[in-house]
Amino acid sequence: MKPGDIGTRAAGEVSGQLTGGGGPQPGSAVEAPAGFDRRDFFKIAGSGLFVFFSIGSIGEGEVLTQEPERLPQRASYPTDFNAYLRVHESGRVTCFVGKVELGQGAKTTLAQLLADELDVAFDAVDMVMGDTDQCPWDMGTFGSLTVRQFGPVLRAACAEARGVLLELAAERLGVPVSGLQVRDGVATASADVAKKVTYAELTRGQRIERHLQPRPAPKAHTALRVIGSTPRRKDALEKVTGRAKYAGDQSLPGTLHARIVRPPAHGATLVSADTTAAEKMPGVRVVRDGSLVAVLHERPDLAQRALETVRPVFTRPEATVDDRSIFDHLVQNAPPGRQVSAAGDLAEGERQSARVFDHTYYNSYVAHAAVETHSAAARFEGEKVTVWASTQAPFTVKSQVAQALKLKPEDVRVITPYVGGGFGGKTSGPQAVEAARLARLTGRPVQVVWDRGEEFFFDTFRPAAVVKIRSGVSSAGAVTFWDFTVYGAGDREAASFYDAPHHRTMSHGGWSGQQPAGFQMFEVGPWRAPSVNTNTHARESQFDIMAAALRVDPLEFRMRHLRDPRHRRVVEAAAAKFGWTPRPAPSGRGVGVALGMYSGTYVATFAEVAVDKASGAVKVKRVVCAQEMGLIVNPDGSKQQVEGCITMGLGYPLTEEVRFKGGQVLETNFDSYEPPRFSWLPAIETILVNAPEQPSQGCGEPPIVTMGAVIANAIFDATGARLFQLPMTPERVTSALQAAGKG
Repeated sequence: MKPGDIGTRAAGEVSGQLTGGGGPQPGSAVEAPAGFDRRDFFKIAGSGLFVFFSIGSIGEGEVLTQEPERLPQRASYPTDFNAYLRVHESGRVTCFVGKVELGQGAKTTLAQLLADELDVAFDAVDMVMGDTDQCPWDMGTFGSLTVRQFGPVLRAACAEARGVLLELAAERLGVPVSGLQVRDGVATASADVAKKVTYAELTRGQRIERHLQPRPAPKAHTALRVIGSTPRRKDALEKVTGRAKYAGDQSLPGTLHARIVRPPAHGATLVSADTTAAEKMPGVRVVRDGSLVAVLHERPDLAQRALETVRPVFTRPEATVDDRSIFDHLVQNAPPGRQVSAAGDLAEGERQSARVFDHTYYNSYVAHAAVETHSAAARFEGEKVTVWASTQAPFTVKSQVAQALKLKPEDVRVITPYVGGGFGGKTSGPQAVEAARLARLTGRPVQVVWDRGEEFFFDTFRPAAVVKIRSGVSSAGAVTFWDFTVYGAGDREAASFYDAPHHRTMSHGGWSGQQPAGFQMFEVGPWRAPSVNTNTHARESQFDIMAAALRVDPLEFRMRHLRDPRHRRVVEAAAAKFGWTPRPAPSGRGVGVALGMYSGTYVATFAEVAVDKASGAVKVKRVVCAQEMGLIVNPDGSKQQVEGCITMGLGYPLTEEVRFKGGQVLETNFDSYEPPRFSWLPAIETILVNAPEQPSQGCGEPPIVTMGAVIANAIFDATGARLFQLPMTPERVTSALQAAGKG
């Protein structure tokens, strides 16, 4: 990167709707801690009002029936109690959640949910997040599930707490509950405003356990005051002043900084390591523990200098697959297919077709490339270890550390400070395990901060994938059949939402860690909206191809086959904002459209691009995105999250591609792997189609899923050349232009 042209893969993508960044990695599921007694919780938390309820009392069925087959894992929140809130004697309220702040705004959004349901001031809410000793278990912050899935849990807890407090206030004031009104933590008698009592006065010095039967429902959307507004972010002051602390900022007395000997390729085996020179350096400690060889120093630069003196010898397997041959390898070694959806008869649909279209689409491996690399600090005190880790799933990391070091779960505490971006790549914590191992071996606090090369090497990439589509249209211009087969990406949103009387969707393999036979070099995993970027690119490109062949406007062609009124409303809103003028493609204008759906959210994106036919360079000039995600918790935060998705979504269609040879990852820094830069940014216009009568759905990921398709379609409209592989690099653009006779 050039100075002053900073990459945008940071943690500043704000969400007032919900968090997102991929899903859990394989094997990341952990069980909720068993046997956690209420008395134990009181020892941690001190005095105040606590509201306890079992998961069965908070609408578990409602949470899990939205799309249970698409949830990363069953939400097994602790059943003994869920103490998500504490009312202090000072009148302030602390909210305890296992979610973490990745820059997406969860710290603010969750505080809004609590403030509205409990009827306290937003500014009186303090958040404790991602601390496994203080917060109830949570599976992790991913999948755009924080508000969508966890929000109803928190709102139900607060609704019950409010009901308990009103009962206590009624008893104190001698009026019926129905005769009370409450605002900002003060309950007042409606008939005599002189009669009032604060939550703080009700809870002072008491520990109250009281359940309500029946339990009150959360407020109707018409009664909400804080939800739907945009208060100042809870992390704003710390972020803009630089006081925000990340795992790499932890400064513990006596800390040793570790650098670890890494293999040159996945699958390589360490034979020997000559550490003689490092051992002679003042202040350097060398640790060997099986295959782990590390050098440590109180100064990170001297630890790095010591690492450079180590002479390791590795054996490595022969490279049989690379970034060019991977697509054939994926198809040839695909696991058996699974039918995702089907109806009608494909053969009959093909007989009814006036034209048949058969195309194959390719996606390369893509890295997460968060600005903050995997970082952790660990300190032992007796037999208990505390780990500060950059992670999306602190309870998963707790289990990983406990298992690796053979510790009791209660002897492992994970604290998650601010996290500098995750996107699904930080749902595991190998760096935390390394820090904890080294802290125990040295008897000193240890910090492990991966450099950019380590981040690329150990990343769980978005999988390379192949999508094959056969489709047909009738002489009247209607889709007659749709045969969609995806290899490697997974089945999320693989089934089309467009009408086709005869259709079938098949999926071979997925994103959750599976690699094709004979290729087990590096892991794949969730990358912001797993599967959906790949499947949306293929579907929306194929629809554009059919529309162009019929000489029909691409938006008109989609609307012919789109019945869902909620989706149609989103499309119409985006088209009006964009100023879409119907015209068949290619029109030379460089405009495109793509529709998507993910995490219960409807998306429509329009874009305008300019293509330099001589160089193949593509400039995205303007993007209009509309989405409907049910009840909006934080409008400005949601808009910022859409903008973040669009910004990040410029990379995978245009430049981001992991090159490799066998187990050797050829990307080591941003000089070859190019994420979006701020200088690339188009004019971005966001439309939030509010549907407050609908439950809140996903926001952190849906806007990114259409970006590959909308840019591909706009390039075709500008040039008449169709590109089938992402990213659409300048070299691939010029090749496509030449193949189409447009160069």
